[in-house]
Parts: sequence; structure tokens; C-alpha cells
Amino acid sequence: MTRGGQGLARVAVVVRAGAAPLWWLGVFAAGIGLLVPGWTGRRIGVLAGAALFIVAAAVVAGLRRGRYRALARAAARAGKHDVLQDRAVTARNWRRGHRWWLLLAFLAALGSAFAAPAAGGLLLAGCGVGLWLKAAWIGRLERAGEHLLWVRVDWLGRTAGHPAGKTVKAYRTTGIAAGDAAPGGSRRRTPALV
Repeated sequence: MTRGGQGLARVAVVVRAGAAPLWWLGVFAAGIGLLVPGWTGRRIGVLAGAALFIVAAAVVAGLRRGRYRALARAAARAGKHDVLQDRAVTARNWRRGHRWWLLLAFLAALGSAFAAPAAGGLLLAGCGVGLWLKAAWIGRLERAGEHLLWVRVDWLGRTAGHPAGKTVKAYRTTGIAAGDAAPGGSRRRTPALV
């Protein structure tokens, strides 16, 4: 890192990083859970899981939106010495920081199948969908402001996954073409001209 610069990670990429692992772990846990008859029976387990899926997706997608908006409004332009972190590095850091939580959540979802088949897995998958929805919402904020939102890497915490946490004081912004991720944190379809 050059003098006076900071390592910056895309806010939407940090949010989106957990979506795929939660989705796939949830789908696998729900599929395996269907093999277990469970205490409530498969039909009730799947219906309860469907309700939990919808509630989890809505809650995760809506959580802390006011904080994200406030940080986005107060965002300052990134300096020329700031270093933009690649999308793959940000996702890898999040997954590394959360690997034990993901494992525990997967095991809890599997264990819950003995009470309500598939319900725990669908809850986990709903959290993943909620993160995708939140990242898409951040992408709409970025398009509306015609800039990308970045957060200092050292403010993300030990697990590299708190883009709106207490330690985050402000976001930084760059032009819409900066970095290797599109608004919302998805992989950029065509190379950006920077």
C-alpha cells in the first residue's frame, strides 16, 4: 500500500459474499433433512421451512438499511493512493472469517431435521437469498448515486464481514467503472475501462 492509502473493499461484495455459501449449505441441509421423517413429519417440516425461508429472506434483506443509507450519504471520494481490493479477495476473506459459523449453521440445520425435516435448511437458504437481495439493493443505491461504495478493510472486523458495523465510520466512493465488480457486487460482465 502506498503512502497515505487505505485498502478498500466493495460494500456490496462483502454483503454478497455470504449469499452463495448460505444458499448451497441450506439447500443441501434441506435435501438431506427430507430423508429424515422427523418428529413433525415431512409435510409440516417443509411448510414451516417455507415460512422460515420467506421471513429470513425479508429480515436479512431489510436489516440495517438505515445505517447503509446514512453511510452512503456521508461517503467521501477515495484518494488516489487507496488500494481497491479485488472481488475474489473480498469474498475469500469473508468466507475464511466465517467458515466455523457456516459449519455450525449447517450442522444445526441438519440436526433440526430430526424435529422438522428441511426447515433448518430452508431457513439457512433464506438467509442467503436475503443477502443477495440486500446486495442488489446496494447496487441500486450505487446506480442512483452513480458511484461505487467502498469500506476500509481494517474496519470490517476479524471476520471481514461487517460493512455497516460500529467500527465503520464512513464509506469511500469511486466512479462506477472502478474495480472488477458491477454495482451490487456481481462479477462484471465486460472488463471495465479504468
